[in-house]
Amino acid sequence: MRRRSLLIAVPAGLVTLAACGDEGSDSGKASDTASPSAPATSAAPTPKIVDGPLPAITAGTKFGEKPTVAKGSGDPSKDLAVKTLIAGGGRTVAENDYIVAHYLGQVWDSAKVFDNSYDRKTPLLIQLAQGGIIDGWRYGLTGKKTGSRVAMAVPPTWGYGEQGNAQAGIKGTDTLIFVVDIQDTFNARSSAKGTDVAQDNVDLPKVGTNTDGKAPSIEVPKTDAPTELVANYVIEGDGEEVGADSTVLVQYKGVLWDTGKEFDSSYSRQSLTSFSLQQVVKGWAQGLTGKKVGSRVLVVIPPELGYGDNPPQGSGIEKDSTLVFSVDILAKM
Repeated sequence: MRRRSLLIAVPAGLVTLAACGDEGSDSGKASDTASPSAPATSAAPTPKIVDGPLPAITAGTKFGEKPTVAKGSGDPSKDLAVKTLIAGGGRTVAENDYIVAHYLGQVWDSAKVFDNSYDRKTPLLIQLAQGGIIDGWRYGLTGKKTGSRVAMAVPPTWGYGEQGNAQAGIKGTDTLIFVVDIQDTFNARSSAKGTDVAQDNVDLPKVGTNTDGKAPSIEVPKTDAPTELVANYVIEGDGEEVGADSTVLVQYKGVLWDTGKEFDSSYSRQSLTSFSLQQVVKGWAQGLTGKKVGSRVLVVIPPELGYGDNPPQGSGIEKDSTLVFSVDILAKM
């Protein structure tokens, strides 16, 4: 199984997308890597941010290259040390944004590398939210721009605390060094970006093509619902194709074919959603696999690929409902 960061978890709030009764799911298994995942509690005071000391990078000094970092010299700062090594010119990262980043983490005293995404050849997709990531990342990366390489020395107070992380060999007294290459950032106003695709089948719903971060319209025709899965580009992006085992970051809106009534929407919650395609209904998994990052996709899911006669309680979805979604694929890992 591909190694993944401890940061990747099943998101809360995906009631209407969660797959039902999948006994083969490994979502509850522990990861075999360590990362800046948040400890059980995250109530540290706001840190003072200083610019050092930080150990030197001795190889892999370019953005996107796996860095080699020297062992820490002397005692680390008791404050959070943050330094921008390469200044990017992209969008500014804000707290609660999702970021896509490559990173390497090692222990100050020993230079032991406890995790890095470069060897996995897959960047991390994570939200800079309290309780979801260690506070060192949350405070240290907020305000930085995409395209930047940032080095951080994170004391236990803003790392794993006094309990450390035994699985990673991190003690409760260890200061941690991170080098982070920020590739992209997304927030609740993010939308698809690409080329509009003609929607000329009058028997299928028509989806709005606005890219202002607002929910697109979905016009359902007064015809019988299709009996097969539909997954068509509304806006075609130019990013990588989504794999069947990918974790994706999306904006989405779902309505019922019969009534056109909205039953779920990330726009209404003003919060993006991240999930593995192995943990959602078959219609989502099959419909998004092979689609390009940056795209908006119309997905029409017949009952047998959705919830059939067992819809989630309180979802507003009736038995044997055909579901219609507009899905903006913002990022994948």
